[in-house]
Amino acid sequence: MFKFYIITIYKVYKDFKLKDNPMVNETNISINENRLWDSLMEMAKIGPGIAGGNNRQTVTFEDGKARKLLQKWASEAGMSMKVDELGSMFLKREGTENDALPVVIGSHLDTQPTGGKYDGVLGVLAGLEVVRTLNDLNIETKRPILVVNWTNEEGSRFPPAMMASAGYAGIYDTKTLLAATDHEGNIFGEELDRIGWKGTEPVGKEKFHCYYELHIEQGPILENENIDIGVVTHGQGLKWLEVKLTGVEQHTGTTPMNIRKDTALALSEIVLTVNKVANKNQPNAVGSVGHIEVSPNSRNVIAGQTTFTIDIRSPEINKLNDMEKEIKSSAEKICKKYKVNLQMEQIGGFDPVAFDKLCLENIRDSAKKFGYSYKDIVSGAGHDACWINTVVPSAMIMCPCIDGLSHNEAEEIKPEWAYSSTNVLLHSAIASAS
Repeated sequence: MFKFYIITIYKVYKDFKLKDNPMVNETNISINENRLWDSLMEMAKIGPGIAGGNNRQTVTFEDGKARKLLQKWASEAGMSMKVDELGSMFLKREGTENDALPVVIGSHLDTQPTGGKYDGVLGVLAGLEVVRTLNDLNIETKRPILVVNWTNEEGSRFPPAMMASAGYAGIYDTKTLLAATDHEGNIFGEELDRIGWKGTEPVGKEKFHCYYELHIEQGPILENENIDIGVVTHGQGLKWLEVKLTGVEQHTGTTPMNIRKDTALALSEIVLTVNKVANKNQPNAVGSVGHIEVSPNSRNVIAGQTTFTIDIRSPEINKLNDMEKEIKSSAEKICKKYKVNLQMEQIGGFDPVAFDKLCLENIRDSAKKFGYSYKDIVSGAGHDACWINTVVPSAMIMCPCIDGLSHNEAEEIKPEWAYSSTNVLLHSAIASAS
């Protein structure tokens, strides 16, 4: 039945062009569900993990192989390609007015070391499927459609996360980003060159009309409430604080309790403080301690130095700043109590994001055309769209994610969720490109 539906739509619309027939924009044109899903499964074969997901970290051999497959598919769809100095791929479908700024659809192909098959990848391959569908139905758009694979969104090997989109937005200098190193001392620019994906296009040269990004929710709200589409109105602001505590390394068996300068003890109270402050600032606030390094990390030596990171997030800038102040004030009191030296600095982050109202309306209107249920939500994670929104009108679409599980090899979505969310992406892009 599905194949008959697609064939019928194709016969009716194959001779119509968007510029001549505005009513195409009001029709339930749909993407090819099976083709999209097959593409996702084919891409997942590159860089398989050990438990059903993917390990395709940025600028690895596996990343290069995934890029080659995307390039092949885009070429078969009649798209041209440019690659910028940070390795981001810009894949273009021409418009009837090719000098017009393009409507851009983007996300990323790189994964966490124990990542899933959909985080980022769905957004890139959904963009490809939009182009394939327009080709199938012989629909021309006034504006070009540009599909982007941003380099190093995850930041799992090289900091910062969302590297290439931040470079595009002018947040970081290109030379600084190319000089970034991983834990083994490898240089990002050299690794990018090694896999053959260091382009020549100046970062930021490609200009956009607007930007859409489709992503799995990475949270439980949509599935728990049986909602088809998440309309992402805001992105949470983020602060990454690096804390270094310095005490004295001493023998655990011979040093009296009352004279110890134990950084692990101070750490434990600061961890509880971060949790307390986040809960105090509900709703829409989160906080946790992530990476921890204790030195000398020996079972019979008091920890003389402890370094750790604090991650706090909120879509409200005042709340985010207040959380930081309270955590810092409490940490100072804790460290004074335990005679431990405290150093705290912000090593990353961005202000809360409010996405473009017109793009958001296009997403809602597109969901209504199909009768999909939708809900305005806030993204708790950072995405390339957060940086792009600082220079170009942008918006995000989210689909449900089973059990809200992500950054995990067990990450999973249903084919029908990929289908419905990509249909919304398709019609949103058509609306902006007409």
